[in-house]
Amino acid sequence: MVFVRKVPGRAGATKVQVAERRAGRDVVLETVGTARSEAELAVLMDQARRRVYPGQQALDLDVGGESVAPRAGVITSKRHAVLWEVLTQAYARLGFDVVGDEAFKQLVLARIIEPTSKADSLRVLDELGIGHASLRTMFRTLKRVGEGGYRDQVAAACFAHATTHGDVSLCLYDVTTLYFEAEKEDDLRKVGYSKERRVDPQIVVGLLVDRAGFPLEIGCFEGNKAETATILPVIKDFQARHGLADFIIVADAGMLSAGNLKALDEAGLRFIVGSRVTKAPADLASHFRWHGDAFTDGQVIDTITPRVATKKAAAVNEVTKRAEPVWDPKVHERSWRAVWAYSAKRAARDGKTLTLQENRAKAVIAGEKAARTPRFVKTKNGAVSLDETALARARRLVGLKGYVTNMPATVMPAGEVIASYHDLWQVEASFRMSKTDLRARPVFHHTREAIEAHLTIVFTALAISRHLQDVTGLSIKKIIRTLRPLQQITVRIAGHDHTAADPATPAAQEILDALDAHPQ
Repeated sequence: MVFVRKVPGRAGATKVQVAERRAGRDVVLETVGTARSEAELAVLMDQARRRVYPGQQALDLDVGGESVAPRAGVITSKRHAVLWEVLTQAYARLGFDVVGDEAFKQLVLARIIEPTSKADSLRVLDELGIGHASLRTMFRTLKRVGEGGYRDQVAAACFAHATTHGDVSLCLYDVTTLYFEAEKEDDLRKVGYSKERRVDPQIVVGLLVDRAGFPLEIGCFEGNKAETATILPVIKDFQARHGLADFIIVADAGMLSAGNLKALDEAGLRFIVGSRVTKAPADLASHFRWHGDAFTDGQVIDTITPRVATKKAAAVNEVTKRAEPVWDPKVHERSWRAVWAYSAKRAARDGKTLTLQENRAKAVIAGEKAARTPRFVKTKNGAVSLDETALARARRLVGLKGYVTNMPATVMPAGEVIASYHDLWQVEASFRMSKTDLRARPVFHHTREAIEAHLTIVFTALAISRHLQDVTGLSIKKIIRTLRPLQQITVRIAGHDHTAADPATPAAQEILDALDAHPQ
């Protein structure tokens, strides 16, 4: 007699085999597979029954560990219920249900699970066992995103969450570029500066997040727009949307321009931005005169920096005085406060970089390398030589990092200025997540309406991902990988539907407990 049997394996696994009873012993004819969950076991048993009883879709009914005569059973549905419920609850918890568009929600959650094209998102939803709208409806959703003001509603919900669970008194800003698989430029998609040296049309995206990296505002600009020209529009939109008048903006040196800082100050906003190291000689003129170029690890110098590089403005740093000037906004109207910090670790790294640049310059001068003129190579009367002065000046500044702010020391000590600036890694982490985990690029849309809708979907998915990571302490990849295998299966036996679900693994249960999630 041929029958199906289950054999316990290692680590809780179960082997499903087709066997035959011969001379009082079981002979294995075929091992169908090894199941590591109830859902996998149900599928393997169904496959085994098909082999034993051709023409029937049968599932084994177990009695006391032994299989008995089959009864007709059909798997009617499979659903990754736990993962979908966790994401759906997070979507609602953040207040995004205010949008009231099921197709939009499905596009957002599908992107978190498996980033792909809008069309292919239907395949992801099918694999999850989630009923969804038609492809035509999904593409209509992109139009509704703009017309319905979805981004405004999502941004308002993000702000409400951040004010309740985070801190919006200090916001971090940075920009990135998203490229397109397109050959021609248009009014929005333009070839511009790319850190990856790409020559594809691109857009510039500005992202504002709270101190923990939770997204608050996103802006889209032409691909050839300068980074310094993006910060004010995003900040002003954020202010107008939420009626804010006083908070701190932190940005890197790419945002440092006299016009930007003046505009932020006139708007009543406080700022902390990175300073270019080339400004150090003027800002630290007094220190260099009285102490030379010697610094101790962790040394901080609180001084001032001219708003505009003019002789009159530079005179505020009186090198005849040993003490550094203390910035006072009422007294130093032509200057900002500047904080400079020295790090031995940074000095070692900067020193190695300069040595490589020096060696490259010497190789070009010696004719060993024919390339673009590198740093520290000067040309005079057609002859190239090493710029010893520029090299010596650069070596004096290794290990220094500057920070420019309009907050007096009485409001924020130098150490807090530096610590606040170092929080910028949070916005960089959010950008990395949007580019890798959520695959915001390349962008395949070609109209501004669709591109803006794509950014809104990515922005919403980023907010959910950051929220889940903050609560669980796990990466969004780890969360998806842990919860996705848990399935809910519906089996129809003798006209009645029966539901079976995979038990939560210890890792999955930890996630559910952290989120206080209760999947149905």
